[in-house]
Amino acid sequence: MSTENAGTPARLEELVELTEKFWSDLFRRDFDAVGAWFSADGNYRDIPAPEEGAFGPAEVAARLRLGIEPLAKYEHVPGWNIVAQRDTTMTEHTERWTWSTGETVELPFVSVIVFNEENLITRWWDYWDLGTLMNAAPSAWVEHIMVGYK
Repeated sequence: MSTENAGTPARLEELVELTEKFWSDLFRRDFDAVGAWFSADGNYRDIPAPEEGAFGPAEVAARLRLGIEPLAKYEHVPGWNIVAQRDTTMTEHTERWTWSTGETVELPFVSVIVFNEENLITRWWDYWDLGTLMNAAPSAWVEHIMVGYK
C-alpha cells in the first residue's frame, strides 16, 4: 500500500475483507494461519493482561494455542461491526468460550488491527474485561495459561 492509497474506499474495503479472513482463520482455530498474518515484529496483546504480548508469527500462534486450544468450544457470536480507517480496522465482537468442564462465557471484545503495506499485521490489540473471563474460567485453565507460551 502506498501512502496515496491509504484511506481510499478501495483500500478500506480491502482492509475489511482482510480482517474478515483473519477472523475466519482464528475461529477455525488455525493458529499457524493466524500467525502467518503477522509481520516479523507484529504484536498481539491482550490489553488487560499484565505483559507485552506476543511478537511475530510463532509467538502469536503459541499464545493463541495456550489459551484457546484447550477450550471444548470456541465460537464467534453472530453480529459484529468492522470499521476501517487508514491502515487500521476495529472489530466489535463477542466470543463464546466453553470449557470441557461445562463453564461458558460470552466475552465482548474490541479488537484493533493495524496492517502494513504488505497486508501483514503489525499490531493486534484486544480490549476486553479480565473479570468477565476470570469469573467464568475453571481453575485448571487458569493454572494452564499461567505457565505461559515463551
